[in-house]
Amino acid sequence: MKNHPPIRLIGAPTDIGAGSRGASMGPEAMRVAGLATALQAHGLHVIDDGNLSGPPNPWQGPVEGYRHLPEVLAWNTAVRDAVSMSLSAGEFPMLLGGDHCLAIGSITAVAAHCKNKGKRLRIVWLDAHADFNTSNITPSGNIHGMPVATLCGFGAASLVNLADPAPAIKANEIVQIGIRSVDIDEKQFVHQQGIEVFDMRAIDEMGMRSVMDQALIGVDENTHLHLSFDVDFLDPDIAPGVGTTVRGGPSYREAQLCMEMIADSGRLASLDLMELNPALDHRNKTAELAVDLIESLFGKSTLMRVRT
Repeated sequence: MKNHPPIRLIGAPTDIGAGSRGASMGPEAMRVAGLATALQAHGLHVIDDGNLSGPPNPWQGPVEGYRHLPEVLAWNTAVRDAVSMSLSAGEFPMLLGGDHCLAIGSITAVAAHCKNKGKRLRIVWLDAHADFNTSNITPSGNIHGMPVATLCGFGAASLVNLADPAPAIKANEIVQIGIRSVDIDEKQFVHQQGIEVFDMRAIDEMGMRSVMDQALIGVDENTHLHLSFDVDFLDPDIAPGVGTTVRGGPSYREAQLCMEMIADSGRLASLDLMELNPALDHRNKTAELAVDLIESLFGKSTLMRVRT
């Protein structure tokens, strides 16, 4: 792809915010599935300096509503700094998780970059879950269920204040797609904040094309489009390698259309690939599917297409 910035792979091998072990192996599973080679085949320059480092997972219970808060803070600080450095160098940062709590650091960096550059931020959040829990309403204390709330200013002060100024984002800068599992109190909280959510019923009724048209309204040359892709967005029949499977997700073709329409926008500038859990996968099937979908984000299609 001509004039595309170098892609920097940033591995974050931790399951510190999750409720099951194994997402720490996600970055290596993506490498084994041939991510770099696949991107290079599309003419992209890929830089992979390996993984970030951080504290091990102590696997302890929640303290005041949060599990592993100091360790989550350490990992997200490392992610924020790495993504920020990549953006400052004119690169495309691709964060390989790891669990979805790491999006706190990633999106905090992206939001700061947009403010510095005077860019409009649009976040497309592909997930089975709303991830809008707080310590008061979480049933588990797992911080991978809290990143969107934290980014919007509702969470542990240490995590919220990774952004300066905080909060990192406004509710109208994010759109969620594929949601189908939301805790009881979380539903009310999401509604109160006015998050734009296209759940699976919306996809069933409207179709993925209409949903993506709505999600990308207003995305233009002054927009930084960030994709935060939780692999459990996909139906578990095609993507079993995640810790929190929820039946009834998008099909392979629906997911491909989603990625192709993001590619057609020409504005994708950063990416999180989260919650891949090889310990629960079948012969790296889910990682290989993720590589396939990421290729579509960078222009893979059956036929030559002209952007309109």
